[in-house]
Amino acid sequence: MTDDRLATDEHFMAQALELAYSTLYVPTPNPRVGCLIVKNGQVIGQGVTQKSGGDHAEIMALRDAKNNQQSIDGATVYVTLEPCSHHGKTPPCTDALLKVKPARVVIGHVDPNPAVAGRGIEQLRAAGIDVTVGVLAIKALEVNPGFVSRMVRGVPYIWLKIAASMDVKTALPNGESQWITGPLARADGHHWRARSCCVLTGIGTVKTDDPQMNVRSVQTPRQPQRALIDHKLDIEPTAKLLQTPGLLIFTASADQAKQKLLKDLGAVVIEVPQANQPGKVDLPGVASWLGKHGINELHVEAGANLNGAFWQTGCVDELLIYMAPMFLGDGLPMLKLPGIDQLSEAGQLAFIDHQAFEPDIRVRARTVSRWQVLVDHIQASTERLQ
Repeated sequence: MTDDRLATDEHFMAQALELAYSTLYVPTPNPRVGCLIVKNGQVIGQGVTQKSGGDHAEIMALRDAKNNQQSIDGATVYVTLEPCSHHGKTPPCTDALLKVKPARVVIGHVDPNPAVAGRGIEQLRAAGIDVTVGVLAIKALEVNPGFVSRMVRGVPYIWLKIAASMDVKTALPNGESQWITGPLARADGHHWRARSCCVLTGIGTVKTDDPQMNVRSVQTPRQPQRALIDHKLDIEPTAKLLQTPGLLIFTASADQAKQKLLKDLGAVVIEVPQANQPGKVDLPGVASWLGKHGINELHVEAGANLNGAFWQTGCVDELLIYMAPMFLGDGLPMLKLPGIDQLSEAGQLAFIDHQAFEPDIRVRARTVSRWQVLVDHIQASTERLQ
């Protein structure tokens, strides 16, 4: 590929990725996908994947081009994820592309769904369509880390959202934490709730704050699923989380009377006990259950104990830390962890970005090894099909 052609492809793929980002809150459990149709250097159609069961990005873009009275002959289709080639809730997007037969299809990265996994690319090439794979592939991965994680690892992409002071305390010794950060930072936290499939907290937070765990500070067409880690089923029937049906309660308790009471209140109770620590919920087991039930991204807002447990069990992909310009002195830490004897034992994180939400700042950091698993999969599948 010439430098000019690569530059053109990256230019239009970047636009397609912007379209995909515009639909962060919408299509779960499907991936967020953007599609552009370009002819003679001009965009003649564009689209994004709709809510689950609705049309995919390619169909929306083809319809847009038709509404614009544009022919697809000789056009290039830019799509951030490989077009699907299987029947799900909608027909295969490859069928629609094969029907109009554009000159080229340029793809961000291969679909990690085993039902697709290169079959769409092979079908397009078999029909004589020029297909380029791997344009801005890792940037495309950034749009759908949860979908890729669920397909590759069988578990959601999990981030911990933490609000802390500059001396990394999340609450006073008595548990008071409202509000360490200001309204702008809290609104951004709701943005991250809205883009997740599920928001999870622990029983300690419920007892202290009685949260709703829904999205209120940003507009969203859907509310994420809510989940609770409650080892002994200690949640009170009057808790705000139980005022809306559908709460997932993960527990180690087999108390049938408590389970029935909670189920009668509209909750879903799932027993996931640890084999080697009776009375505690198995967090990797929770992640596997959520992955099997279509949860791409899990947003955890909890206290030091549960945050620490998620970290120690190797479940954390990312940290969202909102830091306020204050010191709390004695207080509760971000994560409760055992001490280590050598720096080499510390978990390795990599900073992604930082952003100011006056008067606070948000810092994002990833667990290097977990992110690399997803990157390696995308790169290997791209190399296989280039």
